Order: sequence, then structure tokens, then C-alpha cells
Amino acid sequence: MKIIKLNSTDSTNSYLKRLLLERSLQDFLVVVAKNQTNGRGQRGSEWLSDHGKNLTFSVLKRNLHLSPDQQFMLNILVSLSIVKALESFDVPKLSIKWPNDILSDSFKISGVLIENLIKQSQIEYSVIGIGLNVNQLKFEGLTKVSSLKNIILLDLDKNELLTKIIEKLKIYFKLYSESGSGSLRREYESYLFRKDKYSTFSGHNNNLFTGIIRGVSASGKLCVQTESFNKEFDLKELKLIY
Repeated sequence: MKIIKLNSTDSTNSYLKRLLLERSLQDFLVVVAKNQTNGRGQRGSEWLSDHGKNLTFSVLKRNLHLSPDQQFMLNILVSLSIVKALESFDVPKLSIKWPNDILSDSFKISGVLIENLIKQSQIEYSVIGIGLNVNQLKFEGLTKVSSLKNIILLDLDKNELLTKIIEKLKIYFKLYSESGSGSLRREYESYLFRKDKYSTFSGHNNNLFTGIIRGVSASGKLCVQTESFNKEFDLKELKLIY
């Protein structure tokens, strides 16, 4: 496994994509930075991180053998890899907030941004960006965000965490290539935050409604049951209020 270590960059995803324009890169190449000046998350949000306190990195994955309508499988594989890595450090009450935020109890500790290049109806490669709050203690103005140090009261070695996450990524991508998606989607759903519990959602025009998360569809939409309907939602159509 080759790792490129940077003191600072705009975002590790952007850095890795620029490298791809310059030359061919090996599978599972990792770019890790102590500081990101323009870190990004889902829905165009900004990923904020204290310099050197957290783990911010991107991984290149080639040879995926996935079509664009199967790309949610990447969220499944990456989310499970992070959860399983963190379980080995005894992080408690881990769950996955759809589609790929990692929570301990109800606090977000990790986020994922996956960017794909699609060519000839196949995903040619994927750039997987991961941010993990490790040793940062304060998150001003963010009430639902925490870090591993706040949760398990220990300083953790970021290199050890990085190695464990990459190890789990390799295991889960191999599992997918050998056994397909069925059992992995069920495993993902077993960690799904608020599954089978009444929850409040913000939908179209910010209208609030109550429903129960029942799982995810094969295409990655969130399956929600209410008293009046069963419906599948994509990321832009729904927000969980908790």
C-alpha cells in the first residue's frame, strides 16, 4: 500500500483527482493530509477539522466492476469498513446514518465523500474521501459531532487507525467480488441508524413527517414506512431530524 502524506492541501479528494490527470496510479493508493483547507462532505457541506488532530484521507479504488446504478454498493463497503475498524478499537454504539455518516451513540464521528469517474457505462475508478474525528476535543456550534477521544477518553494513533481502515476496505471489496451484494446490504442495514424506530423527517418543501426506516433499496434509496405510505427516498429528497 502506497501512502502520500501531506502537511496541507485543499482536499485529499481533489489532490488525488489531480494526480489521476497526470499519471496512472495504483489501486488503493492513499493520500492523507494533516490539514484540509477546503474539506468537503455530503450535500456540499464543509468538513471542519483542527490541524493535525484528525484523520483526513482519500483512497483510490480501481477495477470496481460496478455500473452507475450499483454505485451505492460503494457506500455500503466503505461504511462497513469504517465501522469494523472502529469496533477493533472498542468504540461503542456504532451505527451508520444513511447514506454513510458514522455515528457513536447519536454523535457523528466520521463522514465519507465518494466521487466516481464513469466511462462506457462502468465506474472506471472511485475516489473515496474519509474524515474521522480522532483527537479533537471541541466542535464549536456543532452539537451532534464528537471525536474518538471524547468518547473513549484515549489518544489514538492516527496511523494505526488509517492502517486498520485500509485493511478493512480491502477485505470488504474482496468480499463483494466473491459473494456479491446481498449479504453485505443486510449487514449494512443491521447498523442503520434509527432503523425500525419512529423518526421525524424533513421532506419536500421542508415539510415534517413521522415514519419508520425499514432499510435501503438495491439502488441505495432509504425505505420509509408511514401510516399512509411506503416510499423510497434519495439523498436530495429527505433529511432525518434527530
